Amino acid sequence: MFGTPRSGKWPKVRKAHLKFQPWCMGCGCSNPSQLEAHHIIPFWIDKTQELILDNLITLCSSKSRCHFVIGHLSNWVSWNVNVKKDAAIYFAKLEKKPDGRQIIRSRNASPPKI
Repeated sequence: MFGTPRSGKWPKVRKAHLKFQPWCMGCGCSNPSQLEAHHIIPFWIDKTQELILDNLITLCSSKSRCHFVIGHLSNWVSWNVNVKKDAAIYFAKLEKKPDGRQIIRSRNASPPKI
């Protein structure tokens, strides 16, 4: 489980994913130091999914804590099979807030080729 060795290709895949999706899909955070490339299916469950771009979603570790709350259901040993849907629902709620902030992102872009 934890401590599962990563592929030597992981840093390149992570970098490509964060370049393609440089914001949190939950709250829209775009601070690079707070963004995480989260595995939808944890690679410790299925090692073949570690480097698959379609198995990644960007979530943040900012004050919204989307990586922990949405990605792991507030429990680091858990994972959310509906993470994409739940992130979209949370983001839609934030977009409707009358605080005047604008969050722009494309959900229809294709993942980069590595």
